[in-house]
Amino acid sequence: MTSEGTASMTTPTLAAEPTAPDYLTAVTWAGQHDAAVLLEGGKKALVAGGADAVSVSVKQSAVFDFDTAKWSDPIPLGTARQLHTLTLLPGGKVLATGGIGAAGGPALATAELFDPGTGKWTPVAAPMKTARWGHSAVLVGGKVLVAGGSALRPDGRAVALRSAELFDPAGAGSWAAAGEMTDARTGHAAVVLGKKVLVCGGSVPVGTIEDPALAFCELYDSEAAAGASPWTPAATMRHPRSGHTATALSATSVLVTGGKAPGVTEDGAFDPFARSTAEIFDLIGAAGTWKDAKPLPGGRAFHRAVAVDAGAVVVIGGADDVVNEAGYRSALRYAAGEWKSLPGLVEGRWGFAAVAAGNTVLVAGGVARTGQAAGGQKTELTKTAEKVGGGA
Repeated sequence: MTSEGTASMTTPTLAAEPTAPDYLTAVTWAGQHDAAVLLEGGKKALVAGGADAVSVSVKQSAVFDFDTAKWSDPIPLGTARQLHTLTLLPGGKVLATGGIGAAGGPALATAELFDPGTGKWTPVAAPMKTARWGHSAVLVGGKVLVAGGSALRPDGRAVALRSAELFDPAGAGSWAAAGEMTDARTGHAAVVLGKKVLVCGGSVPVGTIEDPALAFCELYDSEAAAGASPWTPAATMRHPRSGHTATALSATSVLVTGGKAPGVTEDGAFDPFARSTAEIFDLIGAAGTWKDAKPLPGGRAFHRAVAVDAGAVVVIGGADDVVNEAGYRSALRYAAGEWKSLPGLVEGRWGFAAVAAGNTVLVAGGVARTGQAAGGQKTELTKTAEKVGGGA
C-alpha cells in the first residue's frame, strides 16, 4: 500500500487570525468552476449557489469587498443551483450556467447573468443546448466555452458528456455548438492559454462505487479553421486525476495538483490516499508536454488552487478521504519549482470557495468534517470565511 496522503495530516501549519466575517450560511461547492469569481476592478468577489448539508442547492449569492472585508446583503439567484459554473464576461457581468437543484439531478439548462451595477441576477433568454452539471466554463476569444459535464439517461443513471457550446454575450446572448470533445468527461478542469483551452482529467460515470479518473487531456482552439474540429487530443497526464486542480502559471503553462485516491493501482495494490503528485503542462508543439513537478508535502483532493503573483500558485485546504475526514488547514505556495508552507486556515475545509485579489485569497464555506471525524453525525459544513496571504 502506498501513502501519498499521510503527510497531509501532519504538515505543519501556522494559525491565522480570522480576517473576514462569516458567509451568509454554511454552503459547500464541489465543482471545478462553480464557487467564486473576481469581479471587474479586482476589489470584489462574487460567491453564488452551492449545496447545503443535505445536498440541496441554495439560491443565495453575495459580493465580498476586499477593501472593507464585508459581505453584501444576500442576492438571490433566479434558480437554486450547485455544480454550476461562474464566468466573468467582458464588461463586468458574470454568467452562471447549468448545475442541478439537488443531488441526483436532473441537470439544468438555464443560465443567468449577474450585473454588479444593479446587484441583481437576470435570466438569459436562451437556455444552453444541453442541460449539464459538473461541466467547465471559461472565457476565450470573447465567448464562454462550456464543455462536458454530466446529465441523466432516461433510466436515471448519470452519463458524462462530450458536447460543448459557446455563449456569445453580445445582445441578448446566444448559444452555438462548439464541436464534440475527444473524450466524454465530468468534474474536469479547464484553463485558458491564450486562444486555446486545456481540458484535463475528470471522470466518467460507469455505475461503480468510485468513478474512474481520467488522465486524458485535450485542447480547444478558438481560432480553428472553418470546417475543422476545434478539439484535438493533448498529451496525457502522468496520473489520472479527479478532484484535482489546474492553474495557469503563465500564458503557456499549467500546474496540476493532487486528486482523489487512486483506489486499486496498476500493480493491484490498494491506495486509499489522495494524490500528492503535481505536474506541469507546457504548450509546446501540437499536443503540449507534461513534466513532473515537485510533489506536495502530502496528498489532497477537493482543495483549491489560485494564481497570485506571476508564476505563483497558492494551494489551500482539501482532504484525503472525503467519507471520514476533517478538512485540512494547511496552505502552500508554489513558485520557481518549490513548495513553501504558509500560515494555515483557522478552520480546515474542503469543497469551499476561494478567489484571489492580488496576493490575498478569500476562502469561504465548505465541508469541515464528515463521518467519524464528525462524531458519526451528518456532514458538518462551515459558514466561516478567511483571508489568506499568498506569501512572497
